[in-house]
Amino acid sequence: MLKEKFVLHNGIEIPKIGFGTWQIENDVVFEPVTTALKAGYIHIDSASGYGNEKGVGEAVRASGIPREALFITTKVPAEIKTYEAAVANIESSLAKLDLGYIDLLLIHAPQPWDKPWQAGHRYYEENVAVWKALEEAYKAGKVKSIGISNFFVDDMKNILANCEIKPMVNQISFHIGNIQKEAVAFCREHDILVEGYSPIATGRLLDNKEVEKIAEKYGVSIAQLCIKYVLQKDILPLPKSANHERIVQNTQLDFVITDEDMTYLDALK
Repeated sequence: MLKEKFVLHNGIEIPKIGFGTWQIENDVVFEPVTTALKAGYIHIDSASGYGNEKGVGEAVRASGIPREALFITTKVPAEIKTYEAAVANIESSLAKLDLGYIDLLLIHAPQPWDKPWQAGHRYYEENVAVWKALEEAYKAGKVKSIGISNFFVDDMKNILANCEIKPMVNQISFHIGNIQKEAVAFCREHDILVEGYSPIATGRLLDNKEVEKIAEKYGVSIAQLCIKYVLQKDILPLPKSANHERIVQNTQLDFVITDEDMTYLDALK
């Protein structure tokens, strides 16, 4: 499963499961990324805003795995909303990762995190300016693919109306109880791959008795069920853990959720 791939609209192959590193600090990220790589992950998701690009790059270089066999994602922070700042941030990410190039570069969010979402200023012009910086990095070969994250439909429409190269990916929160039908449908209409971060709802689903009931039916953990659910939606999951056993367990997805159980999980809120 870890070696299976989606194909982006520019022909780049992206592994169907990524290892997330959100909330894993730079001084400790080396070990979980190393564990993930040893467990078979070949897709690692980082971000400038996570502050751990340096540690991620160190773990990747130390792994001994050929660079071209791996897929590394990072993101321009949501707070950066000018072309000049985006260009500088991209160069900073390239230097911190020190991996030669970035496989996927995203705008982390359409609005700064500390601003009211979908209210007031929507940063349409600013996102277009940042997108131009991503397009230039892509055309220069510094990044292999470009995309967006946390973009709602109107944010995506803005980029599509003003871009030279359309986004290849939209990374959004996606999990049982939060399946974002409108955003997913729009992405599929425009050949934009959806990545789903927090497939276990940042741990909240671990206490869900209805999900637990289905997991027990398959003899798997709740986390495994949640990750498999996202995959069966043809969405790329990004599970995250700093625990060695759970990192390995989350790769063990050799089961199929029935259509009936998928429908049941779809209806959960």
